[in-house]
Amino acid sequence: MTPLGHGDQVAAFRDAMAQGRMHHAWLLAGPQGVGKAMFAAAAAARYLAEGTDRPPAAPGLDVAEDHPTARLIAAGSHPDHRVLQRLPRDKTGDLARNITIDQVRALQPFFAVTPSMSPRRAVIIDAIDDLERPAANALLKNLEEPPADTLFLLISHAPGRLLPTIRSRCRLIRFGPLDDDVMTVAIRRMLPDIAGDEVAALVADGGGAPGRALRYAGLDLAGMDRALVQLARHGDPSGAERIVLAKSLALKAAQPRYELFLERLPAFIAGEAKQRSGDALVTAIALWEKARLLAEGAVRLSLDPQTTVFELATMAAGLAPAHGH
Repeated sequence: MTPLGHGDQVAAFRDAMAQGRMHHAWLLAGPQGVGKAMFAAAAAARYLAEGTDRPPAAPGLDVAEDHPTARLIAAGSHPDHRVLQRLPRDKTGDLARNITIDQVRALQPFFAVTPSMSPRRAVIIDAIDDLERPAANALLKNLEEPPADTLFLLISHAPGRLLPTIRSRCRLIRFGPLDDDVMTVAIRRMLPDIAGDEVAALVADGGGAPGRALRYAGLDLAGMDRALVQLARHGDPSGAERIVLAKSLALKAAQPRYELFLERLPAFIAGEAKQRSGDALVTAIALWEKARLLAEGAVRLSLDPQTTVFELATMAAGLAPAHGH
């Protein structure tokens, strides 16, 4: 499926294919969650399908679901397609910190044999920022002497941190945040049953990144924002609203919403600060700094969730023109 909102990037890739000047390595750079992985998946599928005896006729990067290339990739069994990502640890199931050198070395047998479905191969690395240094050096050798008709799609959220020798061997293609209209379409496409106010909240807080917005899906972000707006506008003189919020987010089943609250509260205060001036701005900046420090340390320091939520909510209430605690 052609990614939404990245028409220039799609056109650049299609133009390179059409004119027979496909660079062997593309560095897909931009903020996390804006669709770089989706672009890489679509580009790899289109590149491989174009090399078969049944090239797609669809526009963009689309490949029909019943095309052999698409079916094999969906099943994880396409012999000429590889994706390198951080792997889950055996004991905990958590993702490893890095993509290892062993994972990169495992590509060598893949490169040593002739492609099966067409003359082409595709490798996606998501994200190349996650390569440990020995793995990056091992990959560099493949980028310096690429196997014939092999396409590397390297996803990066922070290209400035990569080895200069890797960056210099890639064609850079930049991705930026999506506008609100495209965000709305993307969210509705991925979550067709979502309520309208929740779509609006996800668009507002997604920062132009559908992937980021989807992390909030199902957590009633709209309801949380309404509670914060109420605190910021009217304060909470009796403390009742803060107590209810703190108790609701302290439940074990509410852990995902608690973590969302820790991320959302400083961002909410920052948004409020942008709308203020004078003493109100000074107050908002001070509250944002306190909220940021407390929220960042809450999980790491195993702070009591109920107390933490109450304190952070108190900072939101501190934005009110007249408030009591």
